[in-house]
Amino acid sequence: MMITTVKLIIGFFTVLTINSKNTYESIKENTESISVYTLNYVVKDSKAEAFKILESKCNVCHYKRNKRRVFTLENMNSWANDIYKQVFIKKRMPKGKKIKLNSKDYQELLTWITSTKTSVNGI
Repeated sequence: MMITTVKLIIGFFTVLTINSKNTYESIKENTESISVYTLNYVVKDSKAEAFKILESKCNVCHYKRNKRRVFTLENMNSWANDIYKQVFIKKRMPKGKKIKLNSKDYQELLTWITSTKTSVNGI
């Protein structure tokens, strides 16, 4: 009787251990897929928001004065480093007094620029 009880207890704990390991692996897989999905969503969403800013506050002047650097959805990622330098480091853009970036615009651009660096580097 004692041996049977011990075998039952060992069997019970073995089943619990196996199930908890499978549950952990399942949770881990789901978490990884969610974070990849979230990163892709953030990258796409931040690019769309950044393009709205580039279109409304940058391209307005670029169409007139610098047609070689008109930003499109297709080419904007290649300009990310230059935009960062001109807007955040040198603070030269946007030029003039009529068009200004607000704090939300700065944040959106910075989020997009950061996401281009992480998506390019594969991080």
